[in-house]
Amino acid sequence: MNCPGPCARTAARNAAASAAPTLSIAAARRWTRLLALPAVLALAAAGCGRKEAPPPAPRPVVAMPAQADERLPAWTLPGEVQARYSTPLSFRVGGKIVERKVRLGDTVAAGQTVARLDPSDATKNAAAARAQLSAAQHQLEYARQQLDRDRAQARENLIAATQLEQTRNAYASALAQRDQAAQQAALSADQLKYTTLQAEHAGVITAEQADTGQNVEAATPVYQLAWSGDVDALCDVPESVLAGLEIGQRATVTLGPLPGQTFAAVLREIAPAADPQSRTYRAKLTLESPTPEVRLGMTANISFDNRSANGRATYTVPATALFHDGRDPAIWVVKPQEDTLELRRVQVLRYDARTVTLSHGIEAGERVVWQGVHTVSAGEKVRAVPPLHPEDFAS
Repeated sequence: MNCPGPCARTAARNAAASAAPTLSIAAARRWTRLLALPAVLALAAAGCGRKEAPPPAPRPVVAMPAQADERLPAWTLPGEVQARYSTPLSFRVGGKIVERKVRLGDTVAAGQTVARLDPSDATKNAAAARAQLSAAQHQLEYARQQLDRDRAQARENLIAATQLEQTRNAYASALAQRDQAAQQAALSADQLKYTTLQAEHAGVITAEQADTGQNVEAATPVYQLAWSGDVDALCDVPESVLAGLEIGQRATVTLGPLPGQTFAAVLREIAPAADPQSRTYRAKLTLESPTPEVRLGMTANISFDNRSANGRATYTVPATALFHDGRDPAIWVVKPQEDTLELRRVQVLRYDARTVTLSHGIEAGERVVWQGVHTVSAGEKVRAVPPLHPEDFAS
């Protein structure tokens, strides 16, 4: 059958293909690699020309050099003048008050009699105790004489040994009774003496707590005595100021009734616990050189020095710069050479409305992060910039 032209060309190609030599599998693989080599070289050349991605730019943070405070505003707290030592005066025995010799505001000397109880009962008890002591002494003397006689008879074998032992026992019993009676007599004499109340220290009567004719128990306060000598200025310290106070810190005291006079004082005691109602801490300062015009109960204004007792420089930073490291306060510091962040623990001297004052953990000139302290991390590369509105951070 005769095929048209296209059929003839197809048959010719098939014949030529059947006549061409057949390639092995290995040869085919080598041929494929040779064909792919230019593409690989082209990709490699293209890769060599690509640049690496640049490192991220340092994060800008608001940071400023720390400057030592020239002078901080002093803390001024209201207070009052009190004696350093104040004790109640009370009888050591109970009874009826028959006489009071001093009144409120009187000055007393050490050993001065200030009140008396009715001594009738105490006098009778003392007399009875003395009588018992006298009887015990006579009994002891009789027992001693009997012992001497029995010892002499025992040397002559005139009495039995058991009788001598009984005599010795009677003497020992009489001696013990005499000693007991002596102690009872001394106790009764002391109780009679205790019916007279004396001031143990010189001072001023600041309170009357019992009156003439009143029956009082032992240790019931009759007067309140403020000792002469050291004078204190007392004030209540709020929590925000407590961190800035140290024992030994100096202060200046001015008194309302004595205008124009100032007195130096030293902080000697801070209450370990806050008052449950006011939530303040009682502080006691000792006036160094009080004059006779200083009277107990005067109102006072107490201004604490702006530096701690150790004299270290302080640094005031915005409150937004304060961070935390665990439970301790901390700040972020920009290292000078690496421009990386370091978390530094600090000690806060005082807290104010918009600032905090630091006493430890920072040196002059170190750059402190003022804002965004919760968005950065240790070791992060940063770029320090000044605040956009410095007046916002003014103290």
